[in-house]
Amino acid sequence: MTRPLTTPPVRDYESELGVLRAQNRELSLSAQAAQSRESTATAAYQQQTALLATVAHELRNPLLPIKLATQMLQRARTDDAAFAALQATITGQVADMGRLINDLLDGARVTTGKYRLERTVVDVVSLIHLAVRTCTPTIEERQHRLRVNLPQAPIRVLGDRLRLVQVFGNLIGNAAKYTLPGGELAIGVSVEGAEVAISFKDNGTGISAAALPHIFDLYVQDAHAEGVAPGGLGIGLALVRELVAAHEGSVGATSDAQAGGTEFVVRLPLAVSLN
Repeated sequence: MTRPLTTPPVRDYESELGVLRAQNRELSLSAQAAQSRESTATAAYQQQTALLATVAHELRNPLLPIKLATQMLQRARTDDAAFAALQATITGQVADMGRLINDLLDGARVTTGKYRLERTVVDVVSLIHLAVRTCTPTIEERQHRLRVNLPQAPIRVLGDRLRLVQVFGNLIGNAAKYTLPGGELAIGVSVEGAEVAISFKDNGTGISAAALPHIFDLYVQDAHAEGVAPGGLGIGLALVRELVAAHEGSVGATSDAQAGGTEFVVRLPLAVSLN
């Protein structure tokens, strides 16, 4: 018996081709995502390695002068001036190590958010005066000229007194650190609507265009500025950003690495008057 001839089903090649193309796009996107994750992990590992090397270097630096001063203390007991100088050396180096450890702890708090604010109504003007006093030794040592343009009347915000002084002190200290000796620093305050704007300007080395978008990231440092002020962990500005954000404010930076000079502006909401 002869079987009837059957016509094979017509294949929809265009549809199959579309499916293959879609699958190929998905594979390509997955490969790109995997490559991006690998690059991110590699960069994070390299950053961590560099940070550990920097921390080890910064912690080791004070040890030699402390060791030498300790060895010389016994011989200097009959010389009051020499004994006092050696004590001052030890005290200063221990203080430097303490600041480094506090920076590391602050860096950990930035990543975990584990810092507590005790907010009350405070006067921004008085806090800036206090921050300037804490940075005066560095400013005088580097022979900077400081211009402070502050209003006479208090400007009140709802903030943590100690943390805001830390924010202002970090920005003033950064300006002094990255400005060559004999440079100029300026601090200004103005009320803009419902906010107070606090500006910190310098005519220092500036921030490179490549580093500027990342300057508030944790452990990020601008290689352009390393020649002026080597060392540091890249924690201060990240902490500034987090603390300002915790006060419902914002901070931004503008700079010109070629012409020199940087300006940071902190904006904080004014305290609501109850009158």
